[in-house]
Amino acid sequence: MNLSFVIPIYNEEESISQLYREIEVNAKGHDFEVIFIDDGSNDNGPEIIQQLAQKDKRVKLVQFRRNFGKAAALQEGFRHVNGEIIFTMDGDLQDNPIEIPAFINKIEKGYDLVSGWKKQRHDPITKRLPSRLFNAVTSRTFNVKLHDHNCGFKAYRPEVIEDIELYGEMHRYIPALAASRGFNVGEIPIEHRKRQHGHSKYGSERLMRGFLDLLTVQLVTRFGQSPLYLFGKWGLAALSSGFAINLYLTVMKIFYGMPLSNRPLLFLGILLMMLGLQLLSIGLIAELSVNQSRNGKRKPNIKAIYNTENKSEGGTYANIGQIKKDT
Repeated sequence: MNLSFVIPIYNEEESISQLYREIEVNAKGHDFEVIFIDDGSNDNGPEIIQQLAQKDKRVKLVQFRRNFGKAAALQEGFRHVNGEIIFTMDGDLQDNPIEIPAFINKIEKGYDLVSGWKKQRHDPITKRLPSRLFNAVTSRTFNVKLHDHNCGFKAYRPEVIEDIELYGEMHRYIPALAASRGFNVGEIPIEHRKRQHGHSKYGSERLMRGFLDLLTVQLVTRFGQSPLYLFGKWGLAALSSGFAINLYLTVMKIFYGMPLSNRPLLFLGILLMMLGLQLLSIGLIAELSVNQSRNGKRKPNIKAIYNTENKSEGGTYANIGQIKKDT
């Protein structure tokens, strides 16, 4: 089986050679490639990878001009893979390549994406507590029951990485994005090691970015194809409330002579109606934009087509109802 390893690197020169050797040992028996994505490192990491590549053609290096972030590094790495199973790993040696066979076994059971679960995590409490909160919120928001969404050690079938696009801090939500597209997502407990060299590259600002990306992924997965459902719901609610308020004031004015001047309720009703119309307008414009970009771009997420010939090559479609049985 062909395996591809995509490993983002940022100032991890002390870990690269050991990580390569461990992958080589634990991927024994498989054809594999190791793609290092240098995310703007300012140490000797790229030179070390180039030396490895000279000795082993299975090692590749993609080098960014500056630091673009982990999501951009993964997305670029995915463009260069050739394997039947794609692994992503962190370059700090905390992910143990000894787990590679366990990931392969899980994938072979029918899963499209398998995420690692750092059951016994060797990180300071300042990282563990925010991670627990993040995982709880993410699981509840997207209804994807994983213990560790943000674990960098994952295995994918090629069709998963072909169907998702990463930017910002989206790598944290890969399981949620994959599940929203109908892929089968699983999880296995893995060994998590203490950091041997260097220090963590993540700061406190990642919490804010992670929260903003949570809103983005929620919008994309739930309303990406029909934004009118989001804006239209709140627009109709505001418009209806404003109309009801103004109808009440009109009835009171006509039948009971209640004055309308200096009535805050009148201004509230007008404001709600204007807000509702604006939200509906935004929803309609967004719907038009999505439909324009949808045409000719994304194909339906089809798992399989049975008993057909390639129509584009001059063939004709066979009887799709006659599904071939396993022999």
